[in-house]
Amino acid sequence: MKTRRDFIKTSALVSGGLMVNPFTLSGAYAAPDNHLKLAVIGCGGRGTGAVFQAFETGHPIKLVAMADAFRDRLDKSYEPIMAKYGAEKVDVPEDRKFVGFDGYKEAIALADVVILATPPGFRPMHFEEAVKQGKQIFMEKPVATDAAGIRRVLAAAEEAKAKKLNVVVGLQRHYQDNYRKTIARIHNGEIGDITGGQVYWNDGGVWVRERQPGQTEMEYQMRNWYYFNWLCGDHITEQHVHNIDVANWVKKGYPVKAEGTGGRLVRTGKDHGEIFDHHVVSFTYEDGAVIHSECRHFPGAANRVDESFQGTNGKAYLSAGNYGVLSDWKGNVLYEHDRENNVNPYQQEHNELWDALVKGEYKFADAENAAKSTMTSIMGRYATYSGKVITWDEAINGQVDLFPETLSWDAMPKILPKEDGYYPHAIPGKTKVV
Repeated sequence: MKTRRDFIKTSALVSGGLMVNPFTLSGAYAAPDNHLKLAVIGCGGRGTGAVFQAFETGHPIKLVAMADAFRDRLDKSYEPIMAKYGAEKVDVPEDRKFVGFDGYKEAIALADVVILATPPGFRPMHFEEAVKQGKQIFMEKPVATDAAGIRRVLAAAEEAKAKKLNVVVGLQRHYQDNYRKTIARIHNGEIGDITGGQVYWNDGGVWVRERQPGQTEMEYQMRNWYYFNWLCGDHITEQHVHNIDVANWVKKGYPVKAEGTGGRLVRTGKDHGEIFDHHVVSFTYEDGAVIHSECRHFPGAANRVDESFQGTNGKAYLSAGNYGVLSDWKGNVLYEHDRENNVNPYQQEHNELWDALVKGEYKFADAENAAKSTMTSIMGRYATYSGKVITWDEAINGQVDLFPETLSWDAMPKILPKEDGYYPHAIPGKTKVV
């Protein structure tokens, strides 16, 4: 069977960025000529947004399949997509709407390109399947919730490289102009060697979905997925991975150990599952540099989401608000990014991916770094949950597997509520994490 890349190189004519020949995978739904076939796995807000962003690239794309564990989530995604783009870009009849735990395989089989946007606990199995089927991939961060999942993603990443499959991961700061230009200058030595830094995601927290009558435990945890580690990885992984990844990018490597503290101070209800509401971690890198990492969900407290770094000759400040500033230790500004007219990074990652696809280029292999930055955040969680110093080798080789043995609505996850309705949570000094 020809790969997508082989087809484009040998059969497609590219004119003005548009393919003009059809392509049909064996056994796949045949989209009309001039379209790449797209499937979305995980139809929540991020999956829906990614479909919009794919369409907004202006390239010839047809959404042909959707999959989600819940029918209501799929419908809430399908309706606005169809309302905005209509049949010209959306062709998802009932027999290509897949609901439940296994539909992702069938949806992936129908597409050339897949969006993977379920809760991150499912990412390893979905990524493995997409790579196995030879698809081009956009997947959201983080890419796993424990070391067992990370090892699966790293193995699939190597297979994706061997097959020359483009993989873009939604660590969108890598596609944001202020980060690209400022970090390029850091790597060029403009503030010297990086000796330390601070990365933050401090805000008031996220939604809570209350338990509904008649829900099984599996459905409740899936609906309230942010508060269970097998699905979310805790907010140090699901959210703060962005800032931790920036630290790794600046340092051009990954830390060798982590130590820190965390707990549950203000978010302590029965509907808050098992996760902490704050983590404070020191990540030590091979050269001895220490990056301070801090994330918390405290309603009413000060918010901060940004990154700062110190070098031998100066300092850097970065944030998602298009800030990028370098200055020397006397306060002289060495570089300040122009904050005006910057492309939305969520859009830019799709612009670059789909541009490469229609040109038949192999350009993107984001999965390995995404897995290692996700692993960095997991290592931080291991440190705060256990209260111990955790090395990279201990973390990546950890044998604790959070994922349920069986996926079905009447199956039981590995963590269950106690008789009083509260879930057990980590206790530093007692909890085994690896």
